[in-house]
Amino acid sequence: MPKTPEQVGKEHGRYSPAAYRFVYEGLGYTLQKLGHTGHVTGQTLCHGLLALALDRWGKLALTVLNSWGIHTTRDFGQIVWALIQNQLMTAQPGDSIDDFNNAYDLKAAITAAFRF
Repeated sequence: MPKTPEQVGKEHGRYSPAAYRFVYEGLGYTLQKLGHTGHVTGQTLCHGLLALALDRWGKLALTVLNSWGIHTTRDFGQIVWALIQNQLMTAQPGDSIDDFNNAYDLKAAITAAFRF
């Protein structure tokens, strides 16, 4: 029986199990926003996850993500790779966890979304 994202999170232990569910759901959200199915790059997924966080939590997005242990886009990559290792996501041959390095500054991106 396949594991749930939350189970992977409990076993991985690095981030809140809710963070694994968020990233898992974020892939579907990103694909829907792009209007296609298939592969997305780590950078594209990071931007989709930012949009989802802003949609769900608005100004509290940074607080929620930080409470789960997510402080950088590399943290998203760590979660994605754990989900890949548990067959909940897939990677293409050229994909690397380094694709998630510095997609943007998480704090600055969320703060910028609410500047007037």
